[in-house]
Amino acid sequence: MYTYVALLRGINVGGHKKVPMATLRERLTKAGFKNVQTYIQSGNVVLQSSEKNTKTIEAIIGKTILSYFQFEVAVLVKTKQELDTIFKDCPFENEKKEASYFLLLQETPDKDLVALASKKEYKNEEYKIINNCIYFYNEAGYGKSKFNANYFERALKTPATARNYRTMKKLIDLIT
Repeated sequence: MYTYVALLRGINVGGHKKVPMATLRERLTKAGFKNVQTYIQSGNVVLQSSEKNTKTIEAIIGKTILSYFQFEVAVLVKTKQELDTIFKDCPFENEKKEASYFLLLQETPDKDLVALASKKEYKNEEYKIINNCIYFYNEAGYGKSKFNANYFERALKTPATARNYRTMKKLIDLIT
């Protein structure tokens, strides 16, 4: 068995795409996953599978959610090694890192797309695109930023989902 973290984009936000965690755990267990656990209500799932291909796992989770809840959700599945690398590659110093957000990308975008997207600037906001993650920091916080995840998804041509430092750290702890 292999352990993975599945990150669901945009569920339980503002009353949209409601997914009760108990029901999600039950549905994913019925879909064949083992030791399914969730962390907070924003779509963080730790699970085990004998499947090695993360794209296959993403597809199974996506189909399970569509079948039961009747809506589509972008699903990103990461291994412990991938999460560790993303976490360690954060370019910010500790104080900023602990207040930063990680916009995890489903695919590593093309370098030309990264170069174009990286030209976007926001006053008092910092971000850096490294491999399959956009590291973002704003002293005022994510909710008060001009940073737009949808822009980057379109510009980089890959789905993404954001998690803060504490959630990333907790997910890494849970998968250990």
